[in-house]
Amino acid sequence: MVSVPAAENERRAYNRLMRRRRGFNLASLIIFIILVVATKSGWLNKPAQVAQVNQPGLYSVSKFVDGDTIEVNMNGHNETIRFIGIDTPETHKPNTPVQCYGPEAAAFTKSFIGSNNVRLQADPMDTNRDRYGRLLRYVYLPDGTLVDAKLISEGYAFAYTLFPFQQKEAFVSLENQAKQAKKGLWGACQVTVEPGGKEQTQAR
Repeated sequence: MVSVPAAENERRAYNRLMRRRRGFNLASLIIFIILVVATKSGWLNKPAQVAQVNQPGLYSVSKFVDGDTIEVNMNGHNETIRFIGIDTPETHKPNTPVQCYGPEAAAFTKSFIGSNNVRLQADPMDTNRDRYGRLLRYVYLPDGTLVDAKLISEGYAFAYTLFPFQQKEAFVSLENQAKQAKKGLWGACQVTVEPGGKEQTQAR
């Protein structure tokens, strides 16, 4: 036979156990509800989005100048970036008419980069800036795609070989492939070569 004090102790212990279980179940339910609401509202994605925006080495594009030139927000001020190793037909160069496939190249660069931030990389064989004060850089998308190379391979740009740079051989190969396939400007424009070796399309 169980004594009264022992029975009372067992009852109290049982009640404490049940309260703990009810408290645990309630806490689990609250956490579950919070997770469901957070997932549907996108709260869980915001830290990842912020991390992507603030990822070191990536810069937001503040302006698309033309096919081979953009402006980026760098440390609070805009820097003009000239893509290394390529040359797209002109669209608004002073004293130069709009050239064949210039607007198409500008539109492609804007569309291809879109709202992505870009990673910039200098070339040890090239200078830091050109004679206009623009930073000379390879331009990459966050997934590692080299925009310079894409412009050449799709026929929107020439390989600009008048100056040394590490990707010269690869860029020339991409240009030859685009030329043989008559991609972009190679199928739509008349291409001429200046005495110095600079390629360009005719005026529109």
